[in-house]
Amino acid sequence: MLEIQKIRSNKEQIIEALNKRFFPAEKFIQELLDKDNQWRKNKTELETITSELNKFAKNIGELMKNGQKELAEQEKEKSKKIKEKESELKSVVEELEKEIQLLLYQIPNTPNELVKAGKSAEDNEEIFTQGQIPKLHEKAVPHWDLAQQYNLINFELGVKITGAGFPVYLGKGAKLQRALIQFFLDEACNAGYEEYMPPIVVNEASGFGTGQLPDKEGQMYYMPADDLYMIPTAEVPVTNIFREVLLPDENFSFKMCAYTPCFRREAGSYGKDVRGLNRLHQFDKVEIVRIEHPDNTAKALEEMLEHVKNLLMKLELPFRILRLCGGDMGFSSAMTYDFEVYSAAQQKWLEVSSVSRFDTFQSNRLKLRFKTKDKKTVLCHTLNGSALALPRIVAALLENFQDEKGIKIPKALIPYTGFDRIEH
Repeated sequence: MLEIQKIRSNKEQIIEALNKRFFPAEKFIQELLDKDNQWRKNKTELETITSELNKFAKNIGELMKNGQKELAEQEKEKSKKIKEKESELKSVVEELEKEIQLLLYQIPNTPNELVKAGKSAEDNEEIFTQGQIPKLHEKAVPHWDLAQQYNLINFELGVKITGAGFPVYLGKGAKLQRALIQFFLDEACNAGYEEYMPPIVVNEASGFGTGQLPDKEGQMYYMPADDLYMIPTAEVPVTNIFREVLLPDENFSFKMCAYTPCFRREAGSYGKDVRGLNRLHQFDKVEIVRIEHPDNTAKALEEMLEHVKNLLMKLELPFRILRLCGGDMGFSSAMTYDFEVYSAAQQKWLEVSSVSRFDTFQSNRLKLRFKTKDKKTVLCHTLNGSALALPRIVAALLENFQDEKGIKIPKALIPYTGFDRIEH
């Protein structure tokens, strides 16, 4: 959530930045500032009246103490109308506060200066590529056929048990899945991230804290009987560990990682791009999350990008990095880099990670702050990234490492799988 103080003092710059998203910024910002002006005017009047009533109360107390009950009663009568006015103003101020909060919830984060304007994925910038696209043998097939051929993933059984988008992994498919999770966790811990095992359901406050609500409620699985949400990513519970936290000084840098299953309704997703593992309702992911001093955010983001790069290089997968344009970024993000691996059998790029900085957008919602040396209270910065999401990694591994006899396992994973090939 943007800070109202910054909007007041930097209106034009914020509108200009939000225009990179093709968001109707001028309309929202002007409406917000108009309501803010009304709120401040009524708040000032309310404070004046409250002060006046305090004086009345003090005077009445003195009169009663001195035995001047008649005068005290007269003063009480005078204060009644002022109390009515105070009550009216309190209602106005509270209503304006709700309206301002609602408007703030609808305004996305301002893109970083490096982010270019754009409406869709077509406007994203490719900034890095690594690896050679493999040449497959003539009878190569996509991962959903390989999964059936080698009895690794049963998509039909998942439909029977739950529905489409909930695959069942079995045999070496399940072992490969478990191996990847452990590999990603070990790599994160070796890089200095502390491992957490958080809940996979969260309350509404947690959803608001990281920006999933009210933006993405239609994409989250909701349990109305308990007013709880299934998590779309470990970012939500892990970042909310720091909700309403005031760090005592400036000497902090929190690096956290977590493996969780993730749940997304993916409403409106249809067609060829959802086949096999390309788009699921339940999938596994290792997430890295950082809480940083504002001065360290840029460095932290670079470290996170290098971490994901190293994972993909160790898996021997060809990949590229895209810096997303304003219109393709998530609601809460100030800057996002997507990692895509090349799926040789499908002959297309598949997104496997998003690494983002949110600056103060999440921490303002979370009320996550720290004390400076001169005792000022300042908002922390938050960052997170997938390191990594499993389904499309598995798809790319199966497709890119297939040969006429089976599927090879990358060297880095063999200590985790216990086997170096998948064959009949």
